[in-house]
Formats: sequence, structure tokens, C-alpha cells
Amino acid sequence: MRASRLISLVLLLQSRETMTAAELSRELEVSERTVYRDVLALSAAGVPVYADRGRAGGYRLLGGYRTRLTGLTRDEAEALFLTGLPGPAGDLGLADAVASAELKVLAALPPSLRDAPARTGQRFHLDVPGWFRESAPPRWLTELARAVWRDGVVALRYRRGDREVTRRVEAYGLVLKSGTWYLVGRVGDTMRTYRVDRVRDVVADPATFTREDGFDLGGYWREQAEAFLREMLAARITVRVSPAGLRRLRFLADTPFAYEEAVAAAGTPDGQGWVVTRLPVESVEVAYPQLLGLGPEVEVLDPPQLRALLADAAARTAARYGVDPDHPPR
Repeated sequence: MRASRLISLVLLLQSRETMTAAELSRELEVSERTVYRDVLALSAAGVPVYADRGRAGGYRLLGGYRTRLTGLTRDEAEALFLTGLPGPAGDLGLADAVASAELKVLAALPPSLRDAPARTGQRFHLDVPGWFRESAPPRWLTELARAVWRDGVVALRYRRGDREVTRRVEAYGLVLKSGTWYLVGRVGDTMRTYRVDRVRDVVADPATFTREDGFDLGGYWREQAEAFLREMLAARITVRVSPAGLRRLRFLADTPFAYEEAVAAAGTPDGQGWVVTRLPVESVEVAYPQLLGLGPEVEVLDPPQLRALLADAAARTAARYGVDPDHPPR
């Protein structure tokens, strides 16, 4: 445990140059007293850790000192080669850079761990695009990636519905979701999201922009994705559902939170265990085929239009099988 912490301390100083004892204690989740002891241990082992005194002081490594990756465990080395994502990296024009980086990491590993990439590749493969999607990257993805790297501004011609619009976008980041790339950028004072496969033209502007302090691309995407789903599922239907139907609803609802809302809104079970609840849906048209999947385990109470559609489907199904609704088979 301590050996791993000492390696982490050295790597932190390599990446950040100077850190105070307080900063190191927060990163390593130990006390400052432990940091002092670890620094003394590193110095005794020949690692040139130097303490700068004064208000702006801290610990740093002397003379451009660098450690080889001899402290990696087998699990850490194998996990490292899971992070390459060669498909998306290639889409962004980074395939050569990723390959070069992997070779350098491999060269730095001790001989006992140099089978890590082969073991990982034999056991795990990430296929990012969804089924029935073209695997070729969008035409303008590489140009947009260049703009993102340099904090650049682009003039974007974009297809929106049946028309095209032009926007001047500060290229903040790219997100890959279920095989689809999205550009996140600022237009004026507003953050916006664009599907890259709908971009018709990109003209790079020589201008750059200053990123908003503290902008978190992952956090922004999570918030936007949840807001999009909640906005999409704006309608509510009232259903009476059996215990089996409620369990199966988990797999038929549009999103996990739609199912969770339905469970939370469920009333007291009746004598047969059926409950009345409200389910978020996109529309009556979308809810109709979803509820067909529950068959006789659900009864629509509201809206009347959806109830009529399900009743008609049940009657036509019974007729197809030659069943008399007044005298069902036993």
C-alpha cells in the first residue's frame, strides 16, 4: 500500500511540477504528517524531492527527474491498454498518436508485464457504434477535432430539419454517444449541441477563444442528456398494471427514470396486486406499441384515445385467433 502511494506521489510531482503538502494529502487521501514521512522516504531512496520554502512553496522534483513505469501492477498495466479506444481515436485522426503512445508505455514496462496489451486484446473488445449504423466517421469530424484541440472557432453550416443554418461556434468538445458524434460549443452566450453527421460544411476561423473556467464537458453532457429525455417524455398516461406487468415495464419504458417515476407513483395494490400509476411517455403513438408488449398485464385508464387503441388491438387479436370475447377458452 505504501509503495503504491510513494509511486503516486512521484507521478503527481512529475505531472504538476510543484505541490504543497496539503495538496498532496488531499490527492493521496492521507494526512500531511504522512506526506512528510513519504517525502523523507523518497529522499532516502535517492529520489530528488526538494522543498521550496515560503508562501508559494511546495515540493518538486529536481533536474527534470522522471521515473519509469516500474511501479505498475499487472492489473494496472492491463487496464491501461483498455483505455486506448482505437476506433474513436482513429475517427479523430489520432490513431498514429495512440499507437506511438502505447509503444512508449510498452517500452517502459518491465519484461514481466509486456504481455499486457496482448492479454487485454484477447479478452476485451469495444465496438462503439450501435447496430445497423454506418461505421465510417462523419465527414467533418477530423476538422472539428482540430478546432477543439486548439480552442478554435468555426463557421458551421448545419442541417436543421429541412433547412440549413450557419453558426459561428466556439468548439468546446466532442462527445461520442451510442456511435454518434456530437459537437458541444458556445454560440453567443449559450452552450449548444450539434450532431456531427448533420454538419454540411466547416470553415476554420483563425480566432481562438478563452474557455469558461471550470467547464466540465462530462457534467454538461449528463445534464443535457437528462434534460432532453425529460423534455421528450412530457406526456403522462394512467395505467392499471399487474405485478408481472410492472416488472416487465422496466424493459419497455423509454428510460430508466420513466420506469422509476412509474414505480414511485404507484398506488396501493388491490386484492390481486394490481396498482394504478402514471407513466411518462413521448406520445400516445409511441406508448401504444410499448404497452402492446405488456399484453393482458396492463389496462389503460387515461387518455381515452390510447385506451381505445389497446381495446381495438385486443379485439382484433381475439378475432384473429377465433376467440369469442364473451366465452374465452379456459
